Amino acid sequence: MTRAQSTLIGRAVAAVVTVASLLATAGCGDAVLQGRSSSYLVVSTLQAASGAKPQTFSTILESDVVTNVKLQTDAGTILVPTVYEDLAQVALKLAMKDPTSAVGPSDTNAITINRYHVEFVRSDGRNTQGVDVPYAFDGAMTGTVNGAITQTLTFALVRAQSKLEAPLMALRGGGGALLISTIANVTFYGKDQAGNAVTVTASISVNFADWGDPA
Repeated sequence: MTRAQSTLIGRAVAAVVTVASLLATAGCGDAVLQGRSSSYLVVSTLQAASGAKPQTFSTILESDVVTNVKLQTDAGTILVPTVYEDLAQVALKLAMKDPTSAVGPSDTNAITINRYHVEFVRSDGRNTQGVDVPYAFDGAMTGTVNGAITQTLTFALVRAQSKLEAPLMALRGGGGALLISTIANVTFYGKDQAGNAVTVTASISVNFADWGDPA
């Protein structure tokens, strides 16, 4: 093999390695670099609380499809079947797409959330809305995330009307014996202060049943 041939082969190998490196870097950064905004959202935590225990937040939601509330009447104590919405809290923080920048986020980089979308799915693939899982829905919310602090926003994860429709209505009276296990995928939509669209998605396990009522 001549020196010229050896040089050409060496250059070809170097070119292949460079291209492979660039492709790998692009693949890793795709999720971060989507959209035109120079900043993006990071979900620190997503927790939820049963409407029957609204102060007890957890990373797994036991959603009670009906809660029997004690009511004192002249005739004595009666149980009133009641439906509560289940709330969730998401903690969001801001990050910059260019991690090498020495300049921190500016006011323009702040992202204002204005809407969210909830969709329930099951691991067994039975995902027909209104039959296997509750209907997906959109909700409005407003909160601005900047570079200074983590912003926590509260929203309805399971609507009251979902518990009055199929398939959740059929779980009433079944206790823990009748249960539907789902994953709630929540997508948050917003814009930075220059009008560039930003989205981020988080998930939480939601188990629906006629759970025991709190004392």
